[in-house]
Amino acid sequence: MTNTLLAIDTSTENCSVALLAGDQLYQRVQESPREHSQRLLPFVDDVLDEAGLTLADVQGLVVGSGPGSFTGVRIGVSVGQGLAFSGQFPVYPVSSLQALAQKSIRCNSAATVDKGHQPPQLVLACIDARMSEVYYALYENVNGIAVAITEPAVAKPTAALFREPLLALNLNGDEKVTTAGTGWDNYSELLTADLPLSVNLSNDCRLPEARDMLTLAQAGQANAVDAEALEPLYVRNEVTWKKLPGR
Repeated sequence: MTNTLLAIDTSTENCSVALLAGDQLYQRVQESPREHSQRLLPFVDDVLDEAGLTLADVQGLVVGSGPGSFTGVRIGVSVGQGLAFSGQFPVYPVSSLQALAQKSIRCNSAATVDKGHQPPQLVLACIDARMSEVYYALYENVNGIAVAITEPAVAKPTAALFREPLLALNLNGDEKVTTAGTGWDNYSELLTADLPLSVNLSNDCRLPEARDMLTLAQAGQANAVDAEALEPLYVRNEVTWKKLPGR
């Protein structure tokens, strides 16, 4: 993995940019769901300026590819394509759900280490998809990295979404499980009904951040693609996407 990585994400209400230059992290995060197009590129300029770098110094771009807000996902992917074409560097698409799980592992690990507790072993990531649906996926904490157990999907919030994959894992009941994402704001009772183990319902990690996408890319959880191959992860099949004109 390269030494200088830039990450951008506008897939949810957060507009988030992070730059990793060597071992230094620079970031901007703002919850501004209707201002992503105005904030994203200035945030990129901000972190580059703070690090004393230019786009020419960036060696790879990590992009939050969704699922999430259709408009937000389109903004992030189109800006990501433009930056990658300009900088001629590889792109690493990362799921917003996996970033949420990684954020949960990061935050919970930091919060529990001083108390002698264990970080979560499983993370139930869930984003409110509107229209009474949720985007969801189940992740396992493998040495501090969120590794997918199920692929991102969309469905009406029911007890079966997480119960079935959890049952398939043959758990012993002692695993520490926590939640992440806005999907738990309105649907926690439906989603946790009759789960085979207890779940810590957390409001600490509602929105993904670009810094966690950097972690996932560095850990090999994202495959590099060329700019023209970068596509949104909408999950909903009825939504179509057109690449940049002429691409």
